[in-house]
Amino acid sequence: MVFGFGKPRHAEIGATELAALLDDGKAMVVDVREADEFAAGHIPGAVNMPLSTFQATRLPDAGGKKLVLNCLGGKRSAMALDKCAVAQAAVDTHLAGGFNAWASAGLPIKR
Repeated sequence: MVFGFGKPRHAEIGATELAALLDDGKAMVVDVREADEFAAGHIPGAVNMPLSTFQATRLPDAGGKKLVLNCLGGKRSAMALDKCAVAQAAVDTHLAGGFNAWASAGLPIKR
């Protein structure tokens, strides 16, 4: 919540909801973890754009799909969303609980 206005700063999507969007070809995931974390396991089809070098202007063209950011637990993806807001990029959603939530839900992991 920001200053008690009752609206979360960033939209969040749950792991099972994201999985359904991915299955329907309606979402694209950008993982903002570092390359070694990404290589150890990530959401299938995700694009790696580490927060350490993240630039909202370099986000991939999602071709009309919903762009969803993720990290390990949600903190870094929220930081990346802040950068997107500053750059006025049309991205406002991240995975609630991050990759940990995805893995805990038993969803597929690409290694």
